[in-house]
Amino acid sequence: MFLCVNQIPRGKVASYGDVARLAGSPRSARQVGRVLSQLPTGTKIPWHRVINARGELSFPKNSLKYKEQKQRLESEGVSFNNHKIPLRHFRWRGL
Repeated sequence: MFLCVNQIPRGKVASYGDVARLAGSPRSARQVGRVLSQLPTGTKIPWHRVINARGELSFPKNSLKYKEQKQRLESEGVSFNNHKIPLRHFRWRGL
């Protein structure tokens, strides 16, 4: 799974389900979220590029993690429209 997340290019996002599918476990989206939530601080894995299927960040909107993820994505050129990422433009479907 980490290999799949590492392959998401800068400026693109993938859903938890996309990562699960690319990792060969299409029914494991929740497991992807659980594993990513347990990464240590300072990890090099680009966890911020994984979002939910609606194109939204999964953290509560006023939380520090939400703000961090949004800032990281915006610094890579990902834009938001009313708290949503236009998946048609920014979604990475894998290799």
